[in-house]
Amino acid sequence: MLEEDLSLFDKKRLLKNFNFAAANYDSAAVLQKYTGGELLDRLNLVRLVPKIIIDLGSGPGEMSKALSARYKSSQVVQIDFAENMLRHSMATKHKDAKFFSYLCADAEALPIKKGSVDLVYSNLMLQWCENLDKLFSNVFSSLQAGGLFMFSSLGPDTLFELRDSWAAVDAEPHVNTFQDMHVLGDAMVRAGFSEPVIEVDNVVIAYATVSELMVDLKTLGARNTSSQRRKTLTGKDKLQRVYEEYEKRREDGKLPSTYEVIYGHAWSPGTTVGKEKREFSISLDSIKDALRRHTKK
Repeated sequence: MLEEDLSLFDKKRLLKNFNFAAANYDSAAVLQKYTGGELLDRLNLVRLVPKIIIDLGSGPGEMSKALSARYKSSQVVQIDFAENMLRHSMATKHKDAKFFSYLCADAEALPIKKGSVDLVYSNLMLQWCENLDKLFSNVFSSLQAGGLFMFSSLGPDTLFELRDSWAAVDAEPHVNTFQDMHVLGDAMVRAGFSEPVIEVDNVVIAYATVSELMVDLKTLGARNTSSQRRKTLTGKDKLQRVYEEYEKRREDGKLPSTYEVIYGHAWSPGTTVGKEKREFSISLDSIKDALRRHTKK
């Protein structure tokens, strides 16, 4: 009897998708640019002088360039498991990005020297990692005392409109499933991080048609990679029924596509980085706003 595959993702397919998507990724990366900017804004609240920065799951390098512009004397290391993403970044590197290096590696098996990094920044990559204990343990190990891990990820309510539309047609998994904020928080604590903070926000992107959403997911390499997905092509009739189900959600002429975005940060305990006191402050009003946005759905 064959052993049942209980993994969430088909990693080979995931790697193939992201390598294929590299050249055109930025053209559809609306959400990625938004959440990446949100993480950069959060760094404004931190007094940190990082010498070594890892952009974990860097993709084609949009946020790496922004990090390099912010921390001009820092060494930025782009890490991605899709080689084509790194090659595309190398080919389009900004002329002022002088301190760049590139490493093709899996986030769940980081070959990084212990205690060598001051800041690990990761924008919408964690959701593709299945073994969060390995991931957080690797990140924790790479950080020096007082180092910061700042990330965004996707939660289980992501693309619920598309998932529910498929569910009305058949029982097969057609949309990727992601782990929730509590799972991420627990993994951070187990890894040894101190002062972990997690926030959740719902970001809605409007589309004119369902096919436009499908094209964007393909362009981003974010098509269904579930290990339990159907391996044969979906018929046109079934796809048309999915479109009809999704159309029932049209509002003001547009079709909503919701992404449950998880933002998090945590510190490596110990002596602070860069001999400066570390601080991270979020106003009470901003927390209330985030809670209101999360409960609107």
